Amino acid sequence: MKFLVCISNVPDTTTKISFTPDNKEFNKAGVQFVINPWDEYALTRAIELKEANAGSTVTVLNVGEADTEPNIRKALAIGADDAIRVNAAPQDAFFVAEQIAAVAKDGGYDVILMGKESIDYNGFQVHGMVGELLGIPTVAPAMKLDMAGTTATLEREIEGGKEIVEVSAPFVASCQQPMCEPRIPNMRGIMTARTKPLKVVPAVGDAARTQVAEFALPPKKQGVKLIDAANAGELIKLLRNEAKVI
Repeated sequence: MKFLVCISNVPDTTTKISFTPDNKEFNKAGVQFVINPWDEYALTRAIELKEANAGSTVTVLNVGEADTEPNIRKALAIGADDAIRVNAAPQDAFFVAEQIAAVAKDGGYDVILMGKESIDYNGFQVHGMVGELLGIPTVAPAMKLDMAGTTATLEREIEGGKEIVEVSAPFVASCQQPMCEPRIPNMRGIMTARTKPLKVVPAVGDAARTQVAEFALPPKKQGVKLIDAANAGELIKLLRNEAKVI
């Protein structure tokens, strides 16, 4: 069984967000980047399934520039066998999906896993696009994944409950908790990751189909106004004239 796990390079959740002077790009200066936390569920579950099925392999794939390689090496240290980096900035969801689909098609992977979304843009788009481009099923968002031969049983979240589905490989699945407990690399993994293959390939297809017009931070929170409980009229006036909610 060949697993392809797609990982994103995202700012640490404690990052203070700012943009370039023209407000068209995220300001990376001084920012610590990490593996997208949702992708860690996909990576760990793929490694667990590999360990339970002799002869299986796990390849990690990242669409990004050279500065993403430390986190790719971290994924290798956690337990992936090899890695591929598409040498291009992740411009938009379709561009990224196009790169993933090209690598998946060329490599003949059985299971393509990724997090349900990246924590920077929260698009929840790429997995569905990859499935459509490859003409294979997509299950999202999956909270549980088990394999029996080439048949997978997945538990996915739906409105008001859960759904259990079966699908035959090849397929795409996006992952979230509580699929597994994400692993951290141990010293042996860190040492062996240095010699594991990391292949760099050029991007394919067209340029991004969307462009950012402008980024903007949310408005700063205003101070709280305390109204005496007996002064309902003043409260109604403020809600109507300032908050404009009534």
